[in-house]
Amino acid sequence: MSNWLAYSGLFVLGTLLGSQLNHAIYRWAWNARRISPWSPADPQAPPRRLLDRLPVLGWWGLRREAALHGRSFWIRPMLLEIVTGVALASLYWWEIGRLEEAGLTATLSLRYLSHLILISLLAIATFIDFDEQTIPDLVTVPGTLVGLLLAAVVPVSLLPATGLNGIQSPLLVTSPFEWDSQLDGPVGLLSAWACLLVWCLAILPKVCTLRKGYWQSIRIMLASIVRPQRRTKSRLEVKPRKAYMITRVIGLSAVVGMLMIAVVWSAGELHWRGLLTALLGMAFGGGVIWSVRLIGGYAMQQEAMGFGDVTLMAMIGAFLGWQSTLIVFFLAPFAALLIGLIQLISIRRTDIAFGPYLALASVVLVIAWEPIWDLRAREFFQLGWFIPLLVGCCLILMGLLLVALQWLKQLFRGGET
Repeated sequence: MSNWLAYSGLFVLGTLLGSQLNHAIYRWAWNARRISPWSPADPQAPPRRLLDRLPVLGWWGLRREAALHGRSFWIRPMLLEIVTGVALASLYWWEIGRLEEAGLTATLSLRYLSHLILISLLAIATFIDFDEQTIPDLVTVPGTLVGLLLAAVVPVSLLPATGLNGIQSPLLVTSPFEWDSQLDGPVGLLSAWACLLVWCLAILPKVCTLRKGYWQSIRIMLASIVRPQRRTKSRLEVKPRKAYMITRVIGLSAVVGMLMIAVVWSAGELHWRGLLTALLGMAFGGGVIWSVRLIGGYAMQQEAMGFGDVTLMAMIGAFLGWQSTLIVFFLAPFAALLIGLIQLISIRRTDIAFGPYLALASVVLVIAWEPIWDLRAREFFQLGWFIPLLVGCCLILMGLLLVALQWLKQLFRGGET
């Protein structure tokens, strides 16, 4: 498929996809709004027409709702649908069209589908984060599960990576080295289970605080996973502890997930290797951001990063692998410069969330993956298991630096008074 008619069709499909992304952005937000033409109209809005659901063009007619949603509310969703159409066609050409002669169309198509799903989820998370400074679990948790499923069912959808032997294969947890056979045994299975259980614990509703000391904080966290004791108005009766419904669902899902992991592990081969790669990518990506959140919060005595950023990076790791999350983490500050500048010029806003940085860095990584891997990353990841140690040292140094900065700020403030 290389003619302009086909790419025009992809553009139209992209605008349709963009209209659904807009619908999700407005409906999945914490403060849901009835802006999308696919949502029920606001009671105070004029009646919606069928033509309002046309991608791009429909927003021109929806300008009549400006009194409810703001004078220029229709511009951003219209531009998003146009950009999504261009992106769908462009990404197809980049990942499939220009490489069709290589005879790997099926593999390339699966990889394209995986990246399209990831970028769509990142777009939803980005614009909700722009609007509300939050990233809903409704985006990242199902997105992570989709990433794990794709890695297990179609592991060829993972990023390509040329190993030290010169052979290109899907990016696995041991890349650029050859696969370690120990990971096909109980060590790999236990590692996969541990990743899943930690992720389930992370997304459980709970109270986390360090104000009471470490051990007391752990007790509070574990107790908050179930409903706290509540007294009646007479203060004579104590209601029994009862787990939240979401806690039960996540707990049951963890058990089912462990069984499914065991099934894939018993099947072995590339399906198991793909799933383990996605699980470790999820754990490593989320763990790095979670560590930054904890260390930064302790050093600065305020929230350094939202937990939505943790689940977002875990989702990215499930799709792209742990090596990619490390690259994304270091690309994010450069993405921040671009996003911050655009936001400052366009809407004069200086407060920006971290999630869009991670999202843009991930898109850049997907597009420029092969030169990034071949020219720099493959050589760096030859450090192997020394890399997690290096990351740990960097996190410790970051914490010490933040503590020192806080101490200097207090020192100068004290000197001024």
